[in-house]
Amino acid sequence: MENQKQSGPEPPIKVSTINCIDLSNPDIGESVALLKQACLDCGFFYVVNHGISQEFMAEVFAQSKKFFYLPLNEKLKVLRNEKHRGYTPMFDEVLDPDNQVHAGDYKEGYYIGVDVPENDPESEKPFNGPNVWPADGVLPGWRQTMEKFHHEALEVGKAVSRIIALALDLEVDFFDKPEVLGKPIATLRLLHYEDQFSDPAKGIYGAGAHSDFGFITLLATDDVMGLQICKDKDAKPQIWEYVTPIKGAFIVNLGDMLERWSNCPPCTEFWGMVKTDILLHTLWNLTMTVWLNVCLLAEQKNVLPSFPQSGAQHI
Repeated sequence: MENQKQSGPEPPIKVSTINCIDLSNPDIGESVALLKQACLDCGFFYVVNHGISQEFMAEVFAQSKKFFYLPLNEKLKVLRNEKHRGYTPMFDEVLDPDNQVHAGDYKEGYYIGVDVPENDPESEKPFNGPNVWPADGVLPGWRQTMEKFHHEALEVGKAVSRIIALALDLEVDFFDKPEVLGKPIATLRLLHYEDQFSDPAKGIYGAGAHSDFGFITLLATDDVMGLQICKDKDAKPQIWEYVTPIKGAFIVNLGDMLERWSNCPPCTEFWGMVKTDILLHTLWNLTMTVWLNVCLLAEQKNVLPSFPQSGAQHI
């Protein structure tokens, strides 16, 4: 951890130091060790050299801006449906209702998932269904860019999952099974944060405090430092630290589902419950979240085979 001072009378800000995993590193043991240490520390780490070019990432950001620059009435034509596909307006989501007392998150977003046709029986499952898209005449090439990014980011998620598997004393391809990441609930969320500072004293947040409930989240941001993490949610007062953006990198967050799969309660000595919060303005960023049959696995109380069962079934 280190302190950096902003210009003017602002007090020093706390900046978190998190591990960086190079996916091109041939020494897989080093990557596994870095990931294990990240789990002990906060559940966050960077990944670099992940195979998605900076040029394409810049194009995705540019296309994202084009959508959010559209008039509101145009964006409302693709409003999010019951399958969680489409546009979410400003204040639509409230992640921390205890503290967000006046309004929801100061962000708008767009959900894109694995495209499942309506006539496919799989479309009846939660989070499965066809995507919705702006008309091609409104944003030419937008759909093709986002479909490509969704596919490439999912491949990055699978590469990270193989390192996670080794860190958990599992076979390297454990998460590639059809019942796990073979057919994932993988959601790409484009997010645009309002151009203003959060004010926690007034309950105003870009995104309220929360922990991600899925398997992993891959977060790509612009160069605005806005993401904060709290390494000890039970501390009083809580200490929030910024995560510095790194150009071309993904910030990876291990979610609640992985904690459940490892059969660990909150405040475990290995997998920690981590909350994230956007406390300062973040104008443009994109996230890729991988969710894996959340409701089904939670009901079955499955755990990974390398962990004690404690009354739960093994995956």
